Amino acid sequence: MAKNSKGNNGATIGFEAKLWLAADKLRNNMDAAVYKHVVLGLIFLKYISDAFEERHNQLLAEKAQGADPEDPDEYRGSNVFWVPKPARWKHLQDNAKQPTIGKLIDDAMVAIERDNKSLKGVLPKDYARPDLDKQRLGELIDLVGTISMGDTENRSKDILGRVYEYFLSEFASAEGKKGGQFYTPRCVVQLLVEMLAPYKGRVYDPCCGSGGMFVQSEKFVEAHGGRIGDISVYGQESNPTTWRLAKMNLALRGIDGNLGAEHADSFHRDLHKDLKADYVLANPPFNDSDWGGDRLREDVRWKYGTPPTGNANFGWVQHFIHHLSPTGLAGFVLANGSMSSNQSGEGDIRKTIVEADLVDCMVALPGQLFYSTQIPVCLWFLARDKRNGRFRDRRRHTLFIDARKMGTLIDRVHRELADEDIARIADTYHAWRGDKKAGKYEDVPGFCKSATVDEIEAHAFVLTPSRYVGAEDMADDDEPFADKMQQLTSTLRDQFAESEKLEHAIRANLEELGYGG
Repeated sequence: MAKNSKGNNGATIGFEAKLWLAADKLRNNMDAAVYKHVVLGLIFLKYISDAFEERHNQLLAEKAQGADPEDPDEYRGSNVFWVPKPARWKHLQDNAKQPTIGKLIDDAMVAIERDNKSLKGVLPKDYARPDLDKQRLGELIDLVGTISMGDTENRSKDILGRVYEYFLSEFASAEGKKGGQFYTPRCVVQLLVEMLAPYKGRVYDPCCGSGGMFVQSEKFVEAHGGRIGDISVYGQESNPTTWRLAKMNLALRGIDGNLGAEHADSFHRDLHKDLKADYVLANPPFNDSDWGGDRLREDVRWKYGTPPTGNANFGWVQHFIHHLSPTGLAGFVLANGSMSSNQSGEGDIRKTIVEADLVDCMVALPGQLFYSTQIPVCLWFLARDKRNGRFRDRRRHTLFIDARKMGTLIDRVHRELADEDIARIADTYHAWRGDKKAGKYEDVPGFCKSATVDEIEAHAFVLTPSRYVGAEDMADDDEPFADKMQQLTSTLRDQFAESEKLEHAIRANLEELGYGG
C-alpha cells in the first residue's frame, strides 16, 4: 500500500514505498502482524551491523596504534552495539540461500542480546520456525542488504529510523484495527509534541506503543538546537511484542529510555510509581472497557473521582495527572466522547478536573486520522499550574480549538494534517498561553476561543470546542440584501417551474405505460 508522498509532512524520503512493495511481495500467505516482526527484526539487525562495520573499519585502520577491532569495549565507548562474529550481516548475507538461514538469524539475535544487556529479551528469535519460507527469507535478506543506513552519514539523516517508522505505519495500515495499538499517526504525535514543546526534562508515556512520542520529542529538541539527552524518557507498555518494538525503535535512534525491565500494565503494575514527569505525552486505547477497573476501586490515583469499570478514559486522565510534577504539562489523545459523556460518573470527574483548573486546551481533530478507527478524536492538554511563570497567568481560562476542517485525504480512508495545519494549531496555543515571540492571541470565530471556567460551567462542563468557537465568519460579498433576496427568489421561481415541467413529463410517461390516473 504505497502512500502518496505529497502532504505527508516529510515522513518519507522517497524510496520507502518501493522498499515496502518489494518486501510485501515476499510476504506470501503470512499475516501482516507476523510478517512485521520478521521484517523489522532484520531491519534492526542491518542497522546495528552497519554501525558496527563502520567502527570496525576505523579500528582496523588504527590497529598499528594499538586499537583492537575485536574488543567490545571499543564499540560500547562509541555508543555502538557490539556485534559478535556469527551475528554480523556479511555472515548472514553469505548464507542467505542456505536452508539453515532461519537458525543462523536466531543464533545471531541470541548472541547480540547476550552481549548487549539493554537488548535482553527484545529481539525476535523465531526465524527457524517451519512455516517461515526460507527461500523468501533469503530474498528478504538480499533486499534489506541493499540498504546502507547505519554508517555515520546515514545515521545523521536518520534514514533507517525513518524507514522503520514508515514500515510501522504501513503495518498499522495493513493490520487495520489490530495494528493501531502500536502506532499513533505521525502527524498526531507531531502536533502533540509541537504544542507541548518539551525542550528539557522528564517525558513520560505510560502506554507508549512503539515509542513514537519519545522519538518525536527527541526530534523536537534537536530541531530547536538542543541535544539528544536533554530530555529523559520514561515509558511503559502492556503488550509484550509492542514493548519489544519500542525498545528496538529507541535503540535505533540512540535514545536511552527507561521502558521498565519488561512489559507491564500501567494501571495494575506501575513501573514508575515515584515518577513526577515534566511532560506526559500519550495515546491510550480508546474507550477501553476491559481494563480491570473493578480491582482498583480505592486507588490513590482517583483524586477526581473513581472512573467507571466500563471505560478507562478517566482512569488514564487521572493516571497522567498523578504523574505530573507541580509544574508539569500533559498532552494526550482521547475519543471525542470524553469531552461530553455523562455516563457512569464521567461527567462528574470531568467537572471536578475543570473546577481544579487543570484543563489548559482542547483540540477537536478531523476524522480518519487513525488506522485503528474511523471515529474522530480530540486532544486534551492539562497544566498542573497555570501561573508557573514560564508562560502568562491563564488561571480559570481554557483555550478551545476546532480543527475538524483541517487535514487532507491521502487515500480513500486516511487523512493527514500537513505541516501548515500543525503550525497553525500549535502557534495559536503558544500565542494564547504566552510563549516568547509567539505573537498576540485573538479569538477566531469557527476556529478558536478562550473561555472562562464560568463559561464552561454554563455549558454543563462539556468540553467540545464547537460549543465555544461558534460559527465561522462568512465573507461579505458587498451585495445589498434586497438585491440578493430578489435574485434568490427569482432562482427559486425558476426551480419551481422546472419541477412542475418534470412532474408533467413523468405523469405523461406513466400514462403511456398504462399507469396513469
